[in-house]
Amino acid sequence: MKKLCLISSMCLTLTMLFLGCQGEQGNSTSNSTATPPSESTSTPSTNAKTDIVIATAADFITMDPGDANDTLSGGLARQIMDGLYGFDNDMKPIPLLATSYEANNDATEFTFKLREGVSFSDGTPWNAEAAKINLDRMADQTQGLKRNSLFNMVKQTDIIDEYTIKIILNKPFGALIGTLAHPAGLMHSPKALKEYGKEVSQHPVGTGQFVFESWTPGEKLVLKPNNNYWGTKTEFTSVTFKPVLESGTRVAMLQAGDADFIMVAPAEQLNVLSADPNITVHEEKSIVIRYLTMNVAKKPFDNIKVRQALNYAIDKDAYGQVAYSGHYNQMKSLIGSNVAFFSSQEQYKYDPEKAKQLLAEAGYPDGFETTLWAGNTSAAIRNSQFLQQQFAEVGVKVKLENMEAGVLEERLTKYPKGTPGDQVDVQMYLIGWSPSTGDADWGLRPLAATESWPPVSYNMAYFNNADFDQACADGLATADPAKRAEAYERAQKIVWDEAPMVFLTEDRNLFASRNNISGIFIIADGSISLREGKPIK
Repeated sequence: MKKLCLISSMCLTLTMLFLGCQGEQGNSTSNSTATPPSESTSTPSTNAKTDIVIATAADFITMDPGDANDTLSGGLARQIMDGLYGFDNDMKPIPLLATSYEANNDATEFTFKLREGVSFSDGTPWNAEAAKINLDRMADQTQGLKRNSLFNMVKQTDIIDEYTIKIILNKPFGALIGTLAHPAGLMHSPKALKEYGKEVSQHPVGTGQFVFESWTPGEKLVLKPNNNYWGTKTEFTSVTFKPVLESGTRVAMLQAGDADFIMVAPAEQLNVLSADPNITVHEEKSIVIRYLTMNVAKKPFDNIKVRQALNYAIDKDAYGQVAYSGHYNQMKSLIGSNVAFFSSQEQYKYDPEKAKQLLAEAGYPDGFETTLWAGNTSAAIRNSQFLQQQFAEVGVKVKLENMEAGVLEERLTKYPKGTPGDQVDVQMYLIGWSPSTGDADWGLRPLAATESWPPVSYNMAYFNNADFDQACADGLATADPAKRAEAYERAQKIVWDEAPMVFLTEDRNLFASRNNISGIFIIADGSISLREGKPIK
């Protein structure tokens, strides 16, 4: 799970799930989804630059995707390993080590046909036995891996034949395909799992486009081509990742040719990069949303008119300029517009007079006083101060408490499971969320379902709405995409109208490359894709 405290960058990776079933067959739903990477035997041009350098804004933490809670590490693992399914650049699921699946109507049994003729880079064959070993590891809650909880709905995996498996769940879970497309669903070589055990995080072996070469933490990580890759073989002869935390240094490296690609490109320097004829700047959709929770169990936030008033009190365009130098989209739902089953809602347009009217109708004609929690980075302080100023214009006096990320997390989650919102300290909290599997379920349920009150998940608003909970449950109770879409449309409208959050902005992914390469991409969850990368010949 990935949680991003607005501008305090606390990362917990979230799960997002997608199910794009097509057609029906008997009592089951069948899907072969998008076209997988095609096979190729292309070779690098002798004139092109094929040894490339990518400068990243952070260092990698682990190369075991089942134990990674940061997007950067998960994205790296996607280059070395494949899952049954993955995502294309539009965050749509594509078949990788599976070629198709069928699900029963109750979304409790999923049968997968596996790709034949594939081997791990150490020569271990890919087959149903390899799939079961990996899926059993993912589902085993005693493993202690950070991502085990994503697969706690898996009861067992059965081998049907050498290239067919059936995953049996302990409850309906229509979002399974997106979960399997999450980096946590990537497949290790069974030989590597047996040989290295817990140390597999330092010795990743998969079926991916690249193989792991070396890693010096804090300095560089090197990948080489997988010459036996089953899909389109890369034209790069090496890819070196270098962690460069300082934004200006990344920009300087790109300008000087010491880096061929940078992630993230700083918003405040995009104009400088765009003016360089040797550089291309990219700005793409993201699935990260930013918002301000209000504890609906406490006065005055128990009044819907107060919550709606605060949504009208914020100039979202001005906020986007302050926070992201204009590189943002306004939120149109609690989930981003690039998330499966997104349903656009009528926006709360900036209207301070309407905000004052609603406050008066709620019994607060002179406003009220409250406290807002946020991170303590310079950006977090700046953005929370902007919100403080906007609220003051409608009579709401906000005390800011900016805290270090660990302190903030402890104060939010220190209470025993089931503690009601009127017995906790938080009143308002500035936060962000990225459901890294692309499905509405993990963009809605963790943030607003009653089951997701802290410390279980991140319903920091302590929102409690039976109709919303039922809509989320209905979305998981079927593998039929039309039924799932209808359920999540209901859920999104309920939470938007009830407004337990002030809905702010949707991120945009910013990255830049030199013109000697093309095709490297940052997908909507913020992870890198080298699948279509190539040198310019």
